[in-house]
Amino acid sequence: MTGISATKTDLAVLARQAASHSQGYWQTVARRLARDKTTIVFGAVLLLMFAAMVFAPLLAPHDPYQASMLLRLKPVGFEHYPLGTDELGRDMLTRLLYGGRLSWALGITPVVIAFMIGGLLGVVAGFAGGWVNMTIMRVTDVFFAFPSVLLAVAISGTLGGGISNAILSLALVFIPPIIRVAESVTTSVRELDYIEAARASGAGSLTIVRMHVLPNVLGPIFVYTTSLISVSMILAAGLSFLGLGTKPPEPEWGLMLNTLRDAIYTQPLVTMLPGFCIFLTSICFNMVSDGLRAAMDVRA
Repeated sequence: MTGISATKTDLAVLARQAASHSQGYWQTVARRLARDKTTIVFGAVLLLMFAAMVFAPLLAPHDPYQASMLLRLKPVGFEHYPLGTDELGRDMLTRLLYGGRLSWALGITPVVIAFMIGGLLGVVAGFAGGWVNMTIMRVTDVFFAFPSVLLAVAISGTLGGGISNAILSLALVFIPPIIRVAESVTTSVRELDYIEAARASGAGSLTIVRMHVLPNVLGPIFVYTTSLISVSMILAAGLSFLGLGTKPPEPEWGLMLNTLRDAIYTQPLVTMLPGFCIFLTSICFNMVSDGLRAAMDVRA
C-alpha cells in the first residue's frame, strides 16, 4: 500500500511539473514576441486601424450615407474630401472608416465561431478516439470535397444575401479545417507521458482535458485560426462583391469595390482604396499569425 501511495504521489508531482512547464512555455512565447519587431509593427498597424474604426464617429469628416450628385467621383485630395468621393458623391474617407467595421466583423466573427465549434469538436475527437473520432472526422471530410470559395458562395446563395447569412456561411467553411487541426494536435498530446500520469493518478477525463490537454493544444489551434482571418476577410469581401453579403447603402470594403468598379478608368486611385484596405489588413493578420507561429515553435 505504501508503494502504491508513493507511486501516486510521484505521478501527481509529474503532472504538476508538466503544468509548471506549460506556464514557462507561455512566458518564453511572450519573450519571443517582444523581440519580434516585425510582428510588433504589423500588430501596431492592426491596433491603429481598429482604433480608427472604433472612433470613426469622431474621426470621420462627413456622414457615410450623405450623397451629392454634384460631388460624384472627385479625385484624391479634393477640397474637404481628402480621399475623394464615390459614385454617389459620398466621402471615401468616412465610408472607409465605417466600412472597416463591417469588413472586420465579417472577417473575424466567422473565424471566432469556427474556432469555438471546430476547436471543441476537434479536441473531443482527438481525446476520445474510437468511433467518436471516426464519426466526426468522416463528416468533416465531406466538406473538403468542395473548394472553400465555391462552398461559401453556394451556402450564402442558398441562404440568401445579408450579413448574418454571410457570417454563417463563412463559419461553416472554416469549421472543418479547424476540426482537423484540433484533432491532430490533441491526438499527439493525448499519448504524452504526463497525460498518462494524470490518468493514472485518478484524474477524470474532464479534469485532464481542462488542466493538461487544453493548455497545450489551444496555442496551435489559435495560431492556425488567426491565419484564417485574412482568408475570411477576402471571402467576405468577395461575397459582398457578388451581392451575397452586405447590401447597399451600407459601407463595406467588398461592396465598395463592387459599386466603384465602373469608375476604374476615370478615378483609379479612388477605386483602389477599398482593395488596398483589404490588402493591408490581410497582410497584417498574416504577418502577426506568422509571428505567433514562430514564437510558439518549440524547436526554435
